Amino acid sequence: MTSKFKYTSLIKTEAKRLGFLSCGISKAEFLEAEAPRLERYLEQDFHGQMQYMENHFDKRLDPTKLVEGSKSVVSLLLNYYPQDFQKEDTFKLSKYAYGVDYHFVIKEKLKEFLHTIQTEIGEVHGRAFVDSAPVLDKAWAAKSGLGWIGKHSNLLSQQVGSFYFIAELIIDLELDYDGITTDHCGTCTKCIDACPTQAITEPYVVNGSKCISYFTIELKDQLPESEKGKFEDWMFGCDICQDVCPWNRFSKPHNEPLFNPHPDLLTMTKHDWEDISADVFQDLFRKSAVKRTKFTGLKRNIDFLK
Repeated sequence: MTSKFKYTSLIKTEAKRLGFLSCGISKAEFLEAEAPRLERYLEQDFHGQMQYMENHFDKRLDPTKLVEGSKSVVSLLLNYYPQDFQKEDTFKLSKYAYGVDYHFVIKEKLKEFLHTIQTEIGEVHGRAFVDSAPVLDKAWAAKSGLGWIGKHSNLLSQQVGSFYFIAELIIDLELDYDGITTDHCGTCTKCIDACPTQAITEPYVVNGSKCISYFTIELKDQLPESEKGKFEDWMFGCDICQDVCPWNRFSKPHNEPLFNPHPDLLTMTKHDWEDISADVFQDLFRKSAVKRTKFTGLKRNIDFLK
């Protein structure tokens, strides 16, 4: 058994033990196909006020510029599809924000992952990433065979749909690499047809600055009056394009207790949300990703939905 095969096997076994849905590995190299796409995206201002996307263009496309000496990108998926959901007729949160902020949860797992690799294999250097650095995580996950990029620009898998987080370990260890999978969107346009703000401008192209998630999380200004009445009760994030996707009928509930929602979250009515106080906000979202929008931001969003 070659050491490459042995190390790859160890890494995939450890990923499973830590609760990741799946693990794919690809060679750390320049993402040639992504370069013109990213350039076009930025030129068209599809990133809106997300100025950070203009930074580190080279590092986004080449992990060897981000992590010196890197040889492999280990991509990981972690399920967040919930067992229980908010009430039907209420203001809605994206399902990924129901529980503890995924950055904390996944970082802990990745820290342990890297420690195990270093303990079992020896001198391995690298860095862990969770949506917090210039890494094109969906592109790497697709390159590692974990799925394909759907028409809504999310990663899709035939086995588990798209309700999962993507994370990476970029390490200086040569491994056995996975091949890419094929696209299975076919002629389906459900995500495009369902988007109330027409953020999916054409198949596989999303104008981020028109997405409900952008408006309710990233945009710090007043919400544009032109979008009034289009948010379909989403007050933080939006799952419309994922909810209508046929592949998500294969989503299964996660088994990560930290992603379970505060019990009160599931029972709150529109009236409860309209009357929410700063104290209730703190209690509900103590360690949640919703804190990104702050109490004032959530109130702004709720007022916009009235």
